[in-house]
Amino acid sequence: MTELKHPDADRLALCAREIAEAGRELGARGWTPATSSNFSRRYDADHAAVTISGRDKGRLGVDDVMLVDLEGRAVGTTARPSAETLLHVQIYRREPSIGAVLHTHSHNQTVASRLYAGQGLIRFNGFELQKAITGYTTHESELDLPVFPNTQDMPELAARVDAWLDAGKPLFGYLIDGHGIYTWGRDMTETKRHLEAFEFLLGVELDLRRLRA
Repeated sequence: MTELKHPDADRLALCAREIAEAGRELGARGWTPATSSNFSRRYDADHAAVTISGRDKGRLGVDDVMLVDLEGRAVGTTARPSAETLLHVQIYRREPSIGAVLHTHSHNQTVASRLYAGQGLIRFNGFELQKAITGYTTHESELDLPVFPNTQDMPELAARVDAWLDAGKPLFGYLIDGHGIYTWGRDMTETKRHLEAFEFLLGVELDLRRLRA
C-alpha cells in the first residue's frame, strides 16, 4: 500500500462534493435519519474519501469528508471516521473496480433486515428491476441479498462478508439485522442505481408479505 503524505486537496474536494451530493439526495428520500449512514468514494488505488463520524448526511460539505487508507486509518487529519469505515475499505480492497460504497438506513431496509434475519438472506426472483443490478440481464435470475447479524465488532462483521465472497457467491449488497444496507458500484452513479433498485425490491417484498398474511 502506497503511503500518502500529502493528499491532493483538489482531488479530495472533488470526492467530497460527489459524496455530499449523494447525501443530499438520499437524505431527502428519508434514507439517512438522524446522523446515521455513511458514504465513501475511492480516492486512488490505496485510499478512500469517507464521511466523518456523526455528521448529518443530508447536510454534508467538503469539511465533512476525510481521507483514509484501505485499512481504515485516517490520512492527513485528526478527524475520526465511522467505525463502519472498515466495511467500506473491505470492498475497495477486494474489488479494485469499485469506485463508491453507500450505507443507508431506510425504513424498508431496516424492517426487512429484521424479518429476514432468521433466514440469513432475501432471494429476489421474477422482478424486472433485478436487471438494474450490474451483471443481471433477466428477471429469470435469482438475486440474493444476505442479512448478516448486527455487531459492534466490525472485524467480525467484515469476516462474514469475506466468507460469503470467498465461497464464490455473487454479492452486490447486504443488509445488517436491525440496521441498514451496504451496496456499491463502479462509480457513484452505478452505486446509487443499485441502492435505489434494492430499496424498490425490498419495498415490494414487504408489500407482498403483508398482502399474503
